[in-house]
Amino acid sequence: MKIRTLTKIAVFTLVIAAVFAFGKKNKGASSVTGWKYNDPAGTDFVVKEGLKTQTPMGMVTIEGGSYTIGEKAEFVTQPRDNRQRRITVSSFYMDQYEIRNIDWREYSNWMKVVFDKSSPQLVKKATPNVNTWREQLAYNEPYLQNYFSHPSFNNYPIVGVTWEQAVDYCAWRTDRVNELALVNAGIIVAPNFASLENMPYDSIRSSFIFNTQKYLLQNSYNPTPGVKARRRANQSSPKVDMADGIMYSDYRLPTEAEWEYAAYAISSDANDIVAEGKIYPWAGQQTRKTDRKNMGRIQANYVRGRGDMGTSGIANDRATITTSVDAYFPNDFGLFNMAGNVNEWVLDVYRASSFDDVSEYNSFRGNVYIKQKVSGKDTFGRDMFEVDSLGRIAFEITEDLRNFKDPDPNSKIPNDTLDISDVLRPVINEKSRIYKGGSWKDRVYWLNPSTRRYLDQSMSANDIGFRCAMSMIGDIPQGKKKR
Repeated sequence: MKIRTLTKIAVFTLVIAAVFAFGKKNKGASSVTGWKYNDPAGTDFVVKEGLKTQTPMGMVTIEGGSYTIGEKAEFVTQPRDNRQRRITVSSFYMDQYEIRNIDWREYSNWMKVVFDKSSPQLVKKATPNVNTWREQLAYNEPYLQNYFSHPSFNNYPIVGVTWEQAVDYCAWRTDRVNELALVNAGIIVAPNFASLENMPYDSIRSSFIFNTQKYLLQNSYNPTPGVKARRRANQSSPKVDMADGIMYSDYRLPTEAEWEYAAYAISSDANDIVAEGKIYPWAGQQTRKTDRKNMGRIQANYVRGRGDMGTSGIANDRATITTSVDAYFPNDFGLFNMAGNVNEWVLDVYRASSFDDVSEYNSFRGNVYIKQKVSGKDTFGRDMFEVDSLGRIAFEITEDLRNFKDPDPNSKIPNDTLDISDVLRPVINEKSRIYKGGSWKDRVYWLNPSTRRYLDQSMSANDIGFRCAMSMIGDIPQGKKKR
């Protein structure tokens, strides 16, 4: 009996020890097989740990969550295209400010330096349409001549850019930010722009221009070895991938769901209570500050009434057109001008029934699935990827879902491509893109982040700009602050 009891105790002790051993992290080795990670003597299976997510420059961390998208007040004279729906968005990053004139001039200058002699049509493609300032019965020539180029307007939001141009800017920004990150890390050498003087266009496009996707695809043929293997090989310029924490995800336009969530700054208070139902990005139902320190100060750049575009002094918005992107007060996420100043392009295709049809998680209409274009095989049997006119990896469409369920008997509103209630509204198709937020020339109704309008993606206006967003890899650890 004594022996049996001791045996049971021994077995129990071994089980407990095994449980604790399993629960304890075996640093540098697999917890399920025991084999070492990053071992050049083994398979050199690379595992990168301890990487810290960095908030991209100029952006704010937006912690995702659930909220009610759609109308916050009923206006019987307005289209019911934003019916309420409970959805969830994942965490992401968003620009604190609207993209400015100086930001766009940096982009257009880069395009001019790189492509002016070899491909001037690409430079023209990156130029904003200053003619959007012209109106038949108004004298706006000074804005046409100076708004985009004069330093007085450096910090004013860029306008006169199409949805397509905004998307191109996001792609360009992705490549320039990642290129600099790799240069600063000593992975690649900074480009020598003076060498472009006599370089053929094809050489510029294929070899000189850094493209994030092209760099990652090239590295996929020669996977990054482990740290020890790199040391043994004495590689001074190791190739990296997204797992190294050096490069950033793609910049892009925010989805409508992300934009509206960020505008309302949905978050819980100290008691874990989420207050929803705000009309504007700020608390309260007024467009002026109500606290004692800032009593009476207006909170957005918009039209208060007929002919009232703004005057000087605390009683008005102090802006006759757009104004500096850091004017007024930020919302609770630290984002400026999520109402007023300029409307902002978002990623979505417009449909009146969007909020009824889209998914509950990361809601979005506009998916176009793509794959890299392959021109053939090299001598090693590897795919040879094509590049486009901007030196980026070329893609081809595999599935276009912009018109998914439209018209469709399963959709809540089968045929919203025809809006018979407003003959002046443009025809809705797969190129109808949403813009939100209200602007310097809009009435207060449009300052409500749930309101929606649309325009063809190839068109521009003097009251539409944009800001960039970026998907977060992983999520914010619980207990961490948003900013």
